[in-house]
Amino acid sequence: MSRLFPIILLLLLLSIPTITACAAREFDAMPISLADSVGPGDAFEGIRFLGALRLTRAKIDGLRLCGLSGLAWDEQAGLLYAISDIGGLFHLRPTFDHRGHLADVRAVAAYPLRDAAGRPVRSPYDDAEGLALRVGDGRTAGDPELVVSFEGRPRVVRYTPTGQWLGEEPLPALLRDVRNYRHSNQALEAVTLHPRWGVLVGPEKPLRRDPEGRIRLATADGRYWYYPLGAAPGSALVAMEALPDGRLLTLERAFVAPLRPLIISLRHTELPAPGRTPTPLRVADIAVFDSTQGWLLDNFEGLSRHQDSRFFIISDDNCSRWQNTLLVYFEMLPTPATAEFD
Repeated sequence: MSRLFPIILLLLLLSIPTITACAAREFDAMPISLADSVGPGDAFEGIRFLGALRLTRAKIDGLRLCGLSGLAWDEQAGLLYAISDIGGLFHLRPTFDHRGHLADVRAVAAYPLRDAAGRPVRSPYDDAEGLALRVGDGRTAGDPELVVSFEGRPRVVRYTPTGQWLGEEPLPALLRDVRNYRHSNQALEAVTLHPRWGVLVGPEKPLRRDPEGRIRLATADGRYWYYPLGAAPGSALVAMEALPDGRLLTLERAFVAPLRPLIISLRHTELPAPGRTPTPLRVADIAVFDSTQGWLLDNFEGLSRHQDSRFFIISDDNCSRWQNTLLVYFEMLPTPATAEFD
């Protein structure tokens, strides 16, 4: 999450009054278009858009629905889980039209994330950023667990779908110490469950002693790879999703220019077996969105696979009236066999 985002986007969002309404009392989801020339069903680079919604700022079961920074899809329950960086956990139920396009979403329930003593997490322990779903891992077959990564106090915690604390995941000592990050607000931004390597985490920016532009993607037992950030100045890793074939889909965000400052990138990479001396991964762009080219963007931070090659992404509005919570649905188009990683 970037605390500077509301300031950077102020002038941009003042020019778009239709999407900057003040907090609403009732939850609602309004269909929107991210670009005048692109609508549901249209392709752009390596994806096809299948709908986008602006979610109103509202209270659900007493919790503010804002600052959403992580997503996870529960196929069995038909729920999209979302976490906020103020420690809220939301159950959302999307609906689709006859074409399979995202038509609406309903807020079903909300719960506070709790600590080991059963109390709602409070600052500085509430900065939840990454989210993944684990189902039937051998401990409690069939009972889903949510795996959440935190930023201000770096850790990965297991929760029930109602926010009850189940325990912490092991992490390398390097990643548990906030002093090893360049800033406490640039710690464990992304988490996913890889079919081969298990829990996989990544910080928003390179660790303090790691090379510039290289993000350390690490397993629970300390193996790691260097993920090269995209070419956009200021790019940061904000989410990743492990695919069934072992590849990673990653989401990056970059602030660049004063007035139209935002670039959002979807990229994919493969994870070879880690060696003693990690080498940078080969990463390919799937789609890159630049706000200077007419895209209506916001602070996209959450990513989750839905079904097959279809995905959700969501923006973190930092609970600011100058930003918006945008839920976007898309499918990743087949990658040509001849495609090369950068």
